[in-house]
Amino acid sequence: MSRRSSADIVVCAHGVTRRFGESVAVERLDLEVRRGEIFGLVGPDGAGKTTTLRLLCGLLEPDAGEIEVAGYDVRRQREAVCDHIGYVAQRAGIYDDLSVEENMRFYADLYGVPARAREARTADLLRVTRLESFRRYRAHQLSGGMRQKLALACALVHRPQVLFLDEPTTGIDPISRRDLWALLTELRKEGVTIVFTTAYLGEAERAVRLGLLYRGRLLRCASADALRREFSGRGCEVLTSDRARAQRVLRHREGLTSVEPFGATLRVLFDPARISPEAIERALGAEGITDVRVRPLLPSLEDIFIALIRQRERLEGEYG
Repeated sequence: MSRRSSADIVVCAHGVTRRFGESVAVERLDLEVRRGEIFGLVGPDGAGKTTTLRLLCGLLEPDAGEIEVAGYDVRRQREAVCDHIGYVAQRAGIYDDLSVEENMRFYADLYGVPARAREARTADLLRVTRLESFRRYRAHQLSGGMRQKLALACALVHRPQVLFLDEPTTGIDPISRRDLWALLTELRKEGVTIVFTTAYLGEAERAVRLGLLYRGRLLRCASADALRREFSGRGCEVLTSDRARAQRVLRHREGLTSVEPFGATLRVLFDPARISPEAIERALGAEGITDVRVRPLLPSLEDIFIALIRQRERLEGEYG
């Protein structure tokens, strides 16, 4: 794969596969991320999100396929790639016995940030992450949210073009999560490309585009709005005292895309050309489940993603 002529594309993967023994973690991945984009890799646990991120960063080598980041071949020009990216793992790579300031100084040394630029860059990052008053605190004295912001500051000290974040808000409080996303939004305005992983659809909606990963495969790549527009199904909520039996009855009904428990109810997605909410209620009544209420609902992004996963499972003959 030659260096891309388009200045718009800063992350490009083609035919990327990675195995661990007999297990395929990522399979034939094709992906492009544009400059200045916030791109979310979304999927359940074990979908291949972390492996994909590590492949894009050059921390893992693919068994097949090619990857370019910031115009450099990740396999052959790894050092050049490292100069242009920042990476924050799920477990922040900061040193507990060092202060906030010392952690940042260490990463500045690691990335070869010139001394004349270091102090100004450190001061700027401490300000935007609201860590100024904690600069002399040891990292082990910080809260989870502060530690995550420190890890982010360390990853940004050399002004990377692309920032990779692996589930950046896991385990941090709502206020820290809000502050972190405000910071990422500002970084995007400065032209930084952000690629993050998450298992949470509410958080995924912050992305410009989303890639749905499932069992190592990229099922769909589009904006949240585009996914909603393209989804032709409808939704309804089924309330009954015999939820488990109702789920068994409906799971094999033609015209239903997905049937998932949600609290005390079932969330059902269906093809309106093939079945109606009234027909769903009749189908349950025919099986002796008569205490049923069916209410319409607007499918959420999570509903749409589950429907795509169920569609894949049916194609592979595994669902049901």
